[in-house]
Amino acid sequence: MTITLYNTLTRKKEAFEPLEPGVVRLYVCGPTVYSNAHVGHAMSSLVFDILRRYLEYRGYAVRHVMNYTDVDDKIILRAMHEERDPHELAEIYIREYDEHLRALNILPAHITPRVSQEMDEIVRTIQGLVDKGYAYPAGGDVYFRVQKDADYGRLSGRRLDDMQAGARIEVDERKEHPMDFALWKAAKEGEPSWGSPWGRGRPGWHIECSAMCLHHLGEQIDIHGGGNDLIFPHHENEIAQSESLTGQPFARYWVHNGMMQLSGEKMSKSLGNLVTIEDFLSKNEADVLRLMVLNSSYRSPLTFNDEVIEAASKGLERLRNGLRPAFPEAAGAPAETLKVLEEQARTTRAAFLAAMDDDFNSAGALGHLFDLVRAINTARDASATVAELEEAQAALRELTGVFGLRLEKLDGKADAAPFVDLLVQVRQQIRQEKLWALSDQIRDQLAELGVTLEDSKEGTTWRFSR
Repeated sequence: MTITLYNTLTRKKEAFEPLEPGVVRLYVCGPTVYSNAHVGHAMSSLVFDILRRYLEYRGYAVRHVMNYTDVDDKIILRAMHEERDPHELAEIYIREYDEHLRALNILPAHITPRVSQEMDEIVRTIQGLVDKGYAYPAGGDVYFRVQKDADYGRLSGRRLDDMQAGARIEVDERKEHPMDFALWKAAKEGEPSWGSPWGRGRPGWHIECSAMCLHHLGEQIDIHGGGNDLIFPHHENEIAQSESLTGQPFARYWVHNGMMQLSGEKMSKSLGNLVTIEDFLSKNEADVLRLMVLNSSYRSPLTFNDEVIEAASKGLERLRNGLRPAFPEAAGAPAETLKVLEEQARTTRAAFLAAMDDDFNSAGALGHLFDLVRAINTARDASATVAELEEAQAALRELTGVFGLRLEKLDGKADAAPFVDLLVQVRQQIRQEKLWALSDQIRDQLAELGVTLEDSKEGTTWRFSR
């Protein structure tokens, strides 16, 4: 089977064929670290974690680079407001974001370059554009000539004549064209700065990613990713810079995730309508957020509200139920039931792959996993033994693992499992002696502690309910 991937550049699904067989060069734009990251940032990181995990599952060797923008107007302004060093401020939020990635079970990028550590590469990249006539100095600043790039605007589908200055695009009388954008900004008093052939200053936002990507992945990459709010101007300008410098196509596939929305608006720091990752994890399991992302199209907006969170929590519990053990006294399920279970395990694998191969349709793939859970639960209720459930449950573990879900890692609750097992055994003896009131008391008190007991003719099973 061939993986197809929606390419923002061509506006259609395309067969995925990396530049080098078996190897994927993936660059994802990371956060600008000037305050606490919110769940919208986590959504983007989760989307590309799932994409990477699936590519690796399919046998590709993925080289993953995600940058930290630690030199930026917003960082400088916040540092000035708080009367602290901008580098110190950025370092605090980089460490915090790294901790959030670990908590969310997001695979760390192989390389996480920072703008502040890539100045030599950035200056060389700008100088290369100046030498080729694509950029020009202007009073200590350096600007990119958009009119010299005949293809400018093809990613966003905008015509240069119709464009208006957007986010982070400054109007300056020294520009040859209003849409020319800054590659280098002359130093202002009190701001961090670095030396360059044009005087002390700092890079513009767009050139940073071009330089870091060229440095760590080369002149051509397979996938460039980020939120769809970056299509213009950031990714548009990255293409213009990189391809003008190298004369080659920059990225074969441009992949953009939709935005997290709260009350119908994009979640962002500037709007102030955000939920921080820390706040979310203080109330919910990390896998709840991952399941929210999995249960929607990565290219579509994702609504954030209590109903969506609750639905994801219930979905996570359904998946966990599929891994519950057989009843202690299970005698074996009927042959027809086992045949259905075996067939479901086989078809689930094939259907899972088919869905994910179709532009990473995680919601469709997740639906097939729920079908497998249903078949497992039916077989368990029909007295299937541990051995009879083993193959189907192994498939469930494998495929949920592809998604990065940690169904059996219950936030330290596993340590309590032996004690719950002991109480269940004691309660079974009590029930045999028909001490129903005491049996109910144990059940009710365990329920208050978040442990649900389920009695059947084959025995008692239990699970954590929160």
